Amino acid sequence: MSQQPVYIIDGARTPFLKARNAPGPFSAGDLATAAGRALLVRQPFAADELDEVILGCASPSPDEVNIGRVAALRMGCGNKVPGWTVMRNCASGMQALDSAIANIQNGRAQLVLAGGVDALSHAPLLYSRTMVLWFAKMAQARSAGQKAALFAKLSPAALLSPVIGIMKGLTDPVVNLLMGQTAENLAFRFGITREQMDEFSVRSHQRVAAGQDAGHYDNEVSALVGRDGKVYAADDGVRRDSSMAGLAKLKPFFDRKYGNVTPGNSSQITDGGVWLVLASEEAVKRHGLQPLGRIVDSQWAGLDPAQMGLGPVHAATPILQRHKLGLNDLDAWEINEAFAAQVLACLAAWQDAAYCKAELGLDAPLGALDPDKLNVDGGAVALGHPVGASGARIVLHLLQVLKRTNGKRGIASICIGGGQGGAMLVETV
Repeated sequence: MSQQPVYIIDGARTPFLKARNAPGPFSAGDLATAAGRALLVRQPFAADELDEVILGCASPSPDEVNIGRVAALRMGCGNKVPGWTVMRNCASGMQALDSAIANIQNGRAQLVLAGGVDALSHAPLLYSRTMVLWFAKMAQARSAGQKAALFAKLSPAALLSPVIGIMKGLTDPVVNLLMGQTAENLAFRFGITREQMDEFSVRSHQRVAAGQDAGHYDNEVSALVGRDGKVYAADDGVRRDSSMAGLAKLKPFFDRKYGNVTPGNSSQITDGGVWLVLASEEAVKRHGLQPLGRIVDSQWAGLDPAQMGLGPVHAATPILQRHKLGLNDLDAWEINEAFAAQVLACLAAWQDAAYCKAELGLDAPLGALDPDKLNVDGGAVALGHPVGASGARIVLHLLQVLKRTNGKRGIASICIGGGQGGAMLVETV
């Protein structure tokens, strides 16, 4: 297989919009289409010159199951450009990039649009098994008497107690733990305190706010316009007044008796979409493209689902070893902030000699990652975590950070529900 370089040409995303206990103004298809059109309109090639479109999505709606193809058609790519959808939970967007890399390197594609999307506010409410069985019996009933008898047995409690789809989706069926409970596991394992989690979260909000004020998101965020004409120009989950005192008032959500993980030190339920243009060297020359950078290496890893938040450690470490790099030999890092406890646990694991030896096969710990290199413009605690989009967002923003700071290399890494991790090494050109 040819290992030709794969370049990231450009990228764009929607604002990340916080879910507010009701379906948001945009479906996943709306978000993907809007972000893609904003990105494609500024390219020197036509949309139908793409070789394929790949979109990561963890929770597509029933009428957009292959949302990659739906978005490709709505963006104007034409009937001949294939579009498909990938799903690797939190890393679906990163998987889309990795799938594009594979097809470019094996010569099956030269120019690919890849990214991720989710509209978690639109996650469905589902009927319970009791209600599904009742509907099945009703469908089989033939006489008015049979139907009347079934109505007499209908339980209002069953009818009015739907299954919350997003809670099911955020629960690991193998270990039967919500993702937040796995974060509690890591906090206990590494002795991470509530105060440390809240401090990390306040810093995330402060960094996003500072980044917005300094225009650090301007090159990647494209405004949305709702059907009512309302403009959504920026990520709206950031709390500029976030403080230790304010976060201290919040109660633990996942373990109400002993826990420390709260809604305030967790990523937000959010809607958002992101795309990147990936190209081979041949496509760069053919279209006269100016790359932001290139993807040098990628890695996937598996681990105990009950410890899933340590996925970035298991995915990024092999990349560091292959390229003979230390943690601080890189100019910038993006680790998706699913939970403050989860990122802090990753940092602790790299400093823990016993963990590095037993779990990573290292002779010595990798040491402490410079906090000034990590998520310099904040992360998902403040921005939100639209599951399918986040893996692509952190790669795009990492390149923006490197470009802005004249950095050379960085790693974007993400933990994945189900006990996996993903990482990508990128460099500027």
